[in-house]
Amino acid sequence: MPHTTPKTRSKLPETASKPKHIIIDGRIRRTSTGRYVDRLVEHLEDIDHTHRYTILVQPDDDWKMRAGNFATVPCPFAQFSFNPIDQINFTRQLRALKPDLVHFTMTQQPVPYLGNIVTTTHDLTMLHFVRRGSTPLPIYQVKMGLYRFLLWWGHKKSARIIVPTNTTAKEVASYQPFTKSKLVVTYEASEPPLKVNAEQPKDVDGNFILYVGTAFPHKNLFKLVEAFDILHTKRPDLKLVLAGKHEVHRAELMEWAESHPSYKNIVFTGFVPDAGLRWLYEHCLAYVFASVSEGFGLPPLEAMAHGAPVVSSNASVMPEVYGDAAHYFNPQSPKDMAAKIAEVLDDAQLRAKLIAAGHEQLKKYSWRKMAEETLATYKAVLGE
Repeated sequence: MPHTTPKTRSKLPETASKPKHIIIDGRIRRTSTGRYVDRLVEHLEDIDHTHRYTILVQPDDDWKMRAGNFATVPCPFAQFSFNPIDQINFTRQLRALKPDLVHFTMTQQPVPYLGNIVTTTHDLTMLHFVRRGSTPLPIYQVKMGLYRFLLWWGHKKSARIIVPTNTTAKEVASYQPFTKSKLVVTYEASEPPLKVNAEQPKDVDGNFILYVGTAFPHKNLFKLVEAFDILHTKRPDLKLVLAGKHEVHRAELMEWAESHPSYKNIVFTGFVPDAGLRWLYEHCLAYVFASVSEGFGLPPLEAMAHGAPVVSSNASVMPEVYGDAAHYFNPQSPKDMAAKIAEVLDDAQLRAKLIAAGHEQLKKYSWRKMAEETLATYKAVLGE
């Protein structure tokens, strides 16, 4: 029998494999949806020390990574760009980085890129509600046609599609039946209560109900104002506080609300810093969420975290996400909305029940669990 030399033994196959390279598109992290990216990366840094990660960020974003296997790379292309040059150059950047998998954290992605893809689709709201702002209608219609194509093509070439709720998963599967086998539900989570010292905003006092967020059409704030008109007839001292930065949709709402009898009791705060938000959450008589379409719906969970009773629309994902921790109304009926808000304002026992249920509901959600489930999705796509 031939003698096996040490040199021969050294040529035996190695069992160790090279770490896989995962790219996460994090350019949206400073937008209203960006918390998802922030928390995903933060928890992946804690739980995955095997794979190598590259996080794409906007060129002026100085986001620092804590873990040695994570790094950021500037990506100079707009988050929502239909420019063919951007599409081509973004694809070239991705290919040059030689990823084993790319996670696009929004549906928009470069058309020519055909690598291993995981896509997060937060909701289909843009398909159902006009959000053109100051964009001329013909241009907006062209953009929406392109958006629908990108949504279809992005889902078509994705190995997995992550959505934040079962409700959204059913909606996507109904709209695009070919996605059924690709859909993965990973619940998001609320933040803990704000740690800053609470500071009362200068333009808010007395008894008030609260909404925090954008004034996009699907937020249904016109119906909320109509419901407040009804409440105002029997509660002339009650105020409606609408907190959020001023933009074109909020300007339209403000102009429309001027002719309403309750207008003098509606407070449009503009942008509110964390200290003011904490005070608003802690002092409102109720947090009201009239939205008709959400992917997950974080603001009411934040209100629950601060001890506010939540009165919510019964549409879309809300019953799934809030469970028994909200008092629900028909978002298309200002009369029903006003009645359900009044029930919470008038019933101390109901308020206490909602506050307690809110704290329990929050325990069902975890950003770490979301990251663990996302990592499991990566591994499934990578065949690990």
